[in-house]
Amino acid sequence: GDEVAARDVAMHVAAMKPEALTSADVPAELVERERSVATAKAQESGKPADIAAKMVEGSVQKYLKEVSLFNQVFVKAADGKQTVEQMLKDKNTKVLGFTLYVVGAGIEKKTDDFAAEVAAQVAAAQGKA
Repeated sequence: GDEVAARDVAMHVAAMKPEALTSADVPAELVERERSVATAKAQESGKPADIAAKMVEGSVQKYLKEVSLFNQVFVKAADGKQTVEQMLKDKNTKVLGFTLYVVGAGIEKKTDDFAAEVAAQVAAAQGKA
């Protein structure tokens, strides 16, 4: 494949944080969560059931485009419309998968109780004095 295309896709993944390679690969629980949010919005709109159902389906399809790498608009697309999949076809390059690492993700933050820390230092200082 093309080394520049590979670097560009890596930068795209880092910037856009896709959930999956294709729409079909998006985890079912994410799709269901999006569907339930869209259903609630459609019901609030007060539209007839058939129109509400179309709104839900449209919302889910839009979500799938936004979170699947191949369907996302490529960040460096000159026309602002070219998808990652189209860019890869143009470069005759394939992506078989990706892993996104987020720096600091999953690391426990140490939380200090500042007041308790000051009180402990004061007590220690008074004990030494």
